[in-house]
Amino acid sequence: MDSFSSHMDLVQFIGKLGDLKDEHYHMTLALSAAVELLIEKGLITRKELERKMSELDHLMIRSPYPMA
Repeated sequence: MDSFSSHMDLVQFIGKLGDLKDEHYHMTLALSAAVELLIEKGLITRKELERKMSELDHLMIRSPYPMA
């Protein structure tokens, strides 16, 4: 009985992982579309976007909380 339960848990986990992957794809698609529209409308430039992405990436690499 334990074996069946753990197999069912694994199947459910794999299903949830698939759902997350699908949701991630749709969120990425929506974000990409929004960015492209902002650029097409001249509200931002690709260079501004790349500069901000680099700035945020740098902040994420350097943790504000030192590890002891």
